[in-house]
Amino acid sequence: MSTPLSPQLTMIIPAYRMHTQSFLNVLDGISEEDALTRIEGRTNHMVWMAGNFVNMRYGLARALGSNETDPYDELFFQAKALDENYTYPTLKELKASFHKISPVAYSALLAVTDTRLAEEFPLQMNVSFFPETLLNFVGMCIGREDYLCGQMGLMRRILNYPGMKYEVNDHIKY
Repeated sequence: MSTPLSPQLTMIIPAYRMHTQSFLNVLDGISEEDALTRIEGRTNHMVWMAGNFVNMRYGLARALGSNETDPYDELFFQAKALDENYTYPTLKELKASFHKISPVAYSALLAVTDTRLAEEFPLQMNVSFFPETLLNFVGMCIGREDYLCGQMGLMRRILNYPGMKYEVNDHIKY
């Protein structure tokens, strides 16, 4: 594992890398048809969840200085509500986008300084105990990824797929 420039991210880096593995594992074997299934018209489908996960990675990379833009930003930015009138990308397209942005975000996490992490990062959340800094935004991104993987894991089981495996592909370095 690479060591981040900021010691504050020593817990974030392993979580980020495990989320990379979890994202791929939770989508493993899911058909494109099933990925668009909603439960009783009330849940998001797995494509929306996966798209929001990938969009979070793009947001993280951009916050850390990347100029990369999510090609599906208009569908997923700030967890935009699922709209059945939209044509969503396929899981295959989202995975390709994921593999494009994830190493960029990972490199940026390794290179960011404590000074930069302490900078204000306005989120307009207005939560008294939550300083709106870049460091806290990074933490929020990691938390959101956890949440989305959990949601997709639950959807796997609801759609009669086996539970997600926790296998690690050591060839993936981000």
